[in-house]
Amino acid sequence: MEAILLVGHGSRDPEGNEELLRFAEMVRTKAPQFLIETCFLEFAKPAINQGIENCVSRGATRVVLVPIILFAAGHAKLHIPDAIDHAKRKYHDVQFVYGRPIGVHQKVVNILRSRLSEAGYIEGLESGARDQQTAVLLLGRGSSDSDANSDFYKMARLFWEQVPVKWTESSFIGVTEPSFEDGLERCLQLGAKTIYVLPYFLFTGVLIKRIEQMVAEFAAQHPDCKVVLADYFGFHPELAELLIERVAEASEGRAFMNCDMCKYRLQAAAEIDHHHHHDHDHHDHDHHDHDHHAHGHDHEHDHHHTDKTPAGA
Repeated sequence: MEAILLVGHGSRDPEGNEELLRFAEMVRTKAPQFLIETCFLEFAKPAINQGIENCVSRGATRVVLVPIILFAAGHAKLHIPDAIDHAKRKYHDVQFVYGRPIGVHQKVVNILRSRLSEAGYIEGLESGARDQQTAVLLLGRGSSDSDANSDFYKMARLFWEQVPVKWTESSFIGVTEPSFEDGLERCLQLGAKTIYVLPYFLFTGVLIKRIEQMVAEFAAQHPDCKVVLADYFGFHPELAELLIERVAEASEGRAFMNCDMCKYRLQAAAEIDHHHHHDHDHHDHDHHDHDHHAHGHDHEHDHHHTDKTPAGA
């Protein structure tokens, strides 16, 4: 039996965790051939180890773990692979496959466009003409991982390519810059008469409620500019379809991750060389028993590298 374990981030807000459980029901209807379980990395239960155990106890001989996380950062690169390593040692007869996070995908652009449309924006009918007075401000959580932040910018560019607004700007609610306030101010200075704020968040919580308040305050301070807060990205039917694609690519060994830009990679390679003194290719996919996740991420989780350059090179 094959199981999909949906690995959610987890929220202090129970409403946010409930949204993941409802999403799991959506996935069940679209993929009835799989056993579907959920778990959380923080703030909620079951934890990931318990989620894996639940899959195995229900008879799963193969578990595909899919991070319900927007971009690959610390959780996706370190914490989930570490849990997989432990599970492989504990359940020798079960195969574990690691899928990619949501990441950069056309369906993500589709969902963002649908949120913009729901907020009242009507795309012009003239081909090639851009709305010269409208800005869209994408708002992310922000990460300490430059790879994740650069993927956010890539999504913003893909969105701009497909939506006929003059400006698509990027901002973050914390961790890194530009801040949300900076993003709003930038849209004003560029000359936008209407600003649509698109929060790129999977689930509700304290931050979503804070964003609502900040938008209301900014709008009150700038009555000559129309500021519209769209619904957050959320769990959408197209996201369930994307997730099933992630399962298929992981099952077929096509789940690629951007290791070359990963800040943990060289550190991991140095630690491995120090501890194991092996001179064969670090990207051999049988290294999951070295348990070096305290220092970096294991390439067992489908971190394919087309070149065979040793990681420390």
